[in-house]
Amino acid sequence: MSKPVRDEFPAATADAASRRRTVLPPGAVVAIFRAPDARHFEGAAQVLRDAGVTCQEYTLTSEGALDALVRTRKTLGDLVLGVGSVRTIDDLRAAADAGADFAVSQIFLPELVDAAAELGMCYIPGALTPTEVVSAWNRGVPTVKVSPIGPVGGLDYLRELLVPMPDVAVMPTGGVTLDTAAAYLRLGAVAVGISGHLFGDALLTGDVSELKTRADTLVSSVQLQSAAEHLVLRA
Repeated sequence: MSKPVRDEFPAATADAASRRRTVLPPGAVVAIFRAPDARHFEGAAQVLRDAGVTCQEYTLTSEGALDALVRTRKTLGDLVLGVGSVRTIDDLRAAADAGADFAVSQIFLPELVDAAAELGMCYIPGALTPTEVVSAWNRGVPTVKVSPIGPVGGLDYLRELLVPMPDVAVMPTGGVTLDTAAAYLRLGAVAVGISGHLFGDALLTGDVSELKTRADTLVSSVQLQSAAEHLVLRA
């Protein structure tokens, strides 16, 4: 069964179609890198890339995140790299200058949506309540991050949220686990963001041995979900 066609909304400073454009592939798993500093980001990025996690978000709350993104871009050019925890227009500009493919916020501010459109950047604002989610979506963004979804009900919350708004593209984040990532996609999310449950302490210690195992588990789970969907569509 095909998904509902997503409505286009007028935009203030750029056409709606350009704002809806996304760099994230369907069913993307976005690995969210968050640590006191970014010294171990590149090593973890390589492990995740080898496992098949090719969409990665470096949060600005991690010291040196933008420099790490620049270095990772040079060595792993096939990754889709984003910047997270964006709160200001200057943050967006810094992300663009660093070569980020997308930017993500925990909040929704119309001025950030407008600034991202002017910069030509794929921008995903954050929201939580139904009113916040629709307000962000109506601004013409490609996806709305729903976070933190775990503490407010997780899968049950997403299920109830999407019943009256199945056309809204959402990316659940905050409490997504290795076991639930595929389930969020099955419920209708276009992408999921995962952080602590994937990384463990890898970004603190630099030990990526367990990260590889968790990444393989995550990718296998999501691939099985995708394969099941294809079988249903062909039936």
